[in-house]
Amino acid sequence: MRCRRLDHRFVANVPRVLELGVLYISVEYATAVHSCCCGCGEEVVTPLTPTDWKLIFDGETVSLWPSIGNWSYACRSHYVIERNRVVEALPWSDKRVAKARQWDKFAKASFYGGKKASDESSSEPPVLPRPDVPQPNDPVGLPE
Repeated sequence: MRCRRLDHRFVANVPRVLELGVLYISVEYATAVHSCCCGCGEEVVTPLTPTDWKLIFDGETVSLWPSIGNWSYACRSHYVIERNRVVEALPWSDKRVAKARQWDKFAKASFYGGKKASDESSSEPPVLPRPDVPQPNDPVGLPE
């Protein structure tokens, strides 16, 4: 990781050019945006919704959860923002990414209603652990 810390800025609108090391937070648009912490320059958008990311502001620092996995970018960086610090996480396999995307679709369908994205005939979530919760002895979870 090139960027080990992010300063946060609450903004009405995210600027067109992102400064490396700054997490822009728009409460009005319920979105946080930053330049990828690996330094690749990609814009990382994290919507703040019940089924996406959660933002915690403690009066001095911010945290985002779950982890940010830039699986669609060439860098495939993976990290958590915890109290303005960038905590590098271990890489995920393509299979793990696919399962997490399946879980995300299921969570959105369950929360917002409509057909289940994973299996139209089943009301059960896909059989996998929640991707944002490290599992015991999980080699692809967050480093300790």
